Amino acid sequence: MSGKPTNIPLIINGKEETGSETFDVVSPYTGKTCWTATSATPQDAVKAVEASQAAFPAWSQTKPTVRRDILLKAADILESRMEENAEMVRTEMGADVGTSQFFIVPMSIRMLRDIASRITSICGSVPVVEQEGQSAIVYKEPMGVILGIVPWNAPFVFGIRSAACALAAGNTTIIKSSELSPGCYWAIGRAFQEAGLPAGCLNVVSCRPQDAPDVVNAMIEHPAVRKVNFTGSSAVGRKIARTCGQNLKPCLMELGGKNSSIVCADANLEVAVKEVLAGALLNSGQICMATDRIVLHSSIASEFIAALKKALESTANESNSLPTLVTAASKARVEAVIESAISSGAHLIHGSLAQNKDGDSSVRMAPIILGGAKEGMTLWQEEAFAPVAACMIVNKDEEAVKIANQGGYGLSAAIFTEDLRKGFALAKKIESGAVHINSMTVHDEPVLPHGGVKNSGWGRFNGSMGLEEFLVTKTVTWKD
Repeated sequence: MSGKPTNIPLIINGKEETGSETFDVVSPYTGKTCWTATSATPQDAVKAVEASQAAFPAWSQTKPTVRRDILLKAADILESRMEENAEMVRTEMGADVGTSQFFIVPMSIRMLRDIASRITSICGSVPVVEQEGQSAIVYKEPMGVILGIVPWNAPFVFGIRSAACALAAGNTTIIKSSELSPGCYWAIGRAFQEAGLPAGCLNVVSCRPQDAPDVVNAMIEHPAVRKVNFTGSSAVGRKIARTCGQNLKPCLMELGGKNSSIVCADANLEVAVKEVLAGALLNSGQICMATDRIVLHSSIASEFIAALKKALESTANESNSLPTLVTAASKARVEAVIESAISSGAHLIHGSLAQNKDGDSSVRMAPIILGGAKEGMTLWQEEAFAPVAACMIVNKDEEAVKIANQGGYGLSAAIFTEDLRKGFALAKKIESGAVHINSMTVHDEPVLPHGGVKNSGWGRFNGSMGLEEFLVTKTVTWKD
């Protein structure tokens, strides 16, 4: 990959910095170190915050058209490096060509252009107040320094979403990248620098996992940081939110999901099978919106399962490679969850643990679909983050909605029915940030607000709501 250093540096105040402490970035494909990355210290983190703080006054006063043009140029640069950046995604996290080059990287570019196009529409309002002889205006202003904490599983999407929304609104920002994909976040920072973004407006830091609590807390606790956005697991999100609360810092949380696809009695089974499998297997199931639960109406359950098995067998015959998980530890975790479910009464509809153990790589995992799932199973309650899904059979649509709402998560859901009125009625009852009728649970695009409810977080990325998250409202009144 042209231009990529063998040691991924930090980007602080427009300069690439390497330190004495590094960590290995291991490629899932080879199990070997693909490159190293500089591990930031709490002092480096504070330095990044201070660089953002110093850059904020000038950037916040930069004309909207100037900010727009810089973001659009960054999008052009990223697009010119499509294959290079997609290869970096594959190397660091094990994504396949289709996911990396035709889903993750292109979506991030579309998001960046959409966010850029909204900058010139940021405006306040002029309400009419009660008192005669008095007027008021409501401004929309940037907040200050924004900290974005981002995961590994779709790095270009999450990096752009976090950085570009903050920058578009006139804020400056620090991205704390995942230790599993620091190269991807460095590539984002490099593109913004080459697009002409002033030094200090976007800083990128990464660190060893054991150093992350101290590094992150140093930034959250810094007085200059005005808001935090976090994308990742609900378990880590609780820790971040706790620290934000202690420091009275608002936070945007896009957390995990346990996403249900409800297949009604009148569903088009060809469509349902195709979309359910896509939702379960895209990016090896390593998406927060992935389909974990398949809730089947009893009248079509046998037919759906037969069609599902046929489709999986056909896919297996056409492909020579198995889905790749990000680490061996991730695979071991999900295998233990599957074994626990089987010992508690679940059964295999497709796939086997033996097949996965005989694979050519410790992180390869063939798709597994289980039947006979029960509500108390960990497999049914917690994210798999793997090419795994479980089926449960119900007799009524109302029962399916009840099951979809259980477990505490509320990120995404799908409903398959040929009756659109029924689809809308069921969608209103599902407690979720998004519901997709006759398409998979995985759906994220620039114009649609993205986020969850309950244990899946709060706040929204994307579109006009995404920009609003990074603006503060100020009311000014005066005597005429």
